[in-house]
Amino acid sequence: MTITHTTLRKHAQRLHHAFNLNGYVSLPGFFSGDELAALQDNKDRLIREVRPTMPQTEVYYEDPDEPASLKQLQQIWKHDAWFGDQMTKGTFHTLAEITLGEAVRPINMQYFNKPPGIGQPTPPHQDGFYFHLTPSHALTIWVALEDVEPEQGCVSYVQGSHKHGMRWHARTQTLGFSQGIVDFGTEEDDANAMSFPCRAGDLIAHHALTIHWAGGNTTTDRSREALGGIYYAASTRENLKAKEAYKAQLDAQLALEGKI
Repeated sequence: MTITHTTLRKHAQRLHHAFNLNGYVSLPGFFSGDELAALQDNKDRLIREVRPTMPQTEVYYEDPDEPASLKQLQQIWKHDAWFGDQMTKGTFHTLAEITLGEAVRPINMQYFNKPPGIGQPTPPHQDGFYFHLTPSHALTIWVALEDVEPEQGCVSYVQGSHKHGMRWHARTQTLGFSQGIVDFGTEEDDANAMSFPCRAGDLIAHHALTIHWAGGNTTTDRSREALGGIYYAASTRENLKAKEAYKAQLDAQLALEGKI
């Protein structure tokens, strides 16, 4: 049974505690039945009908000359009314308020994929590095649109890492994840690593300071499609100048490299 606003509010205290303790929550079967089918159908419609109208800087491919290598669609909630409702009125919004413990601002909804054989690993990183927030208090939601096993690139977390601040990041070559943690792989990182294979409709969500990563898709016949949502706590302050300068620099570099 799909998780509802009522169900989330009933378990709000437990969810908030688990999130504060671990830096993430896992909710298997968040979408199921007709609701999961609607999510998958609207994802297909989005790629088929909306993607061709989206700005080039919001559409990422592993190989720009190969349409089947679609990797990410950014800000889909601003380009499609159905996903806009999911972002602003759906259970994502309620979950964000519960986990962050305050009112929230919807920021981004994204489509992710790791195409079979060519889907690249996602480097260990903290989303807060990209957000330019003070304090770095935000939530990223990730929903599996199909079953995801380790060989497809399931998400992993360092449990409790949100309690230790921002780690040092530097440029990576992974499209869509331009920064990664330089010193990742410490004894503490390894001891607290938790991986999350998922079934279609499962949801995981993490704090902006939680270290996470995903392997590449090493299969030859299975994609790894997911939906993501980002919410900022209402109390945060965003350095828009720094954020816009970073995005402009990144877009220019990606265009120069022929990646967008």
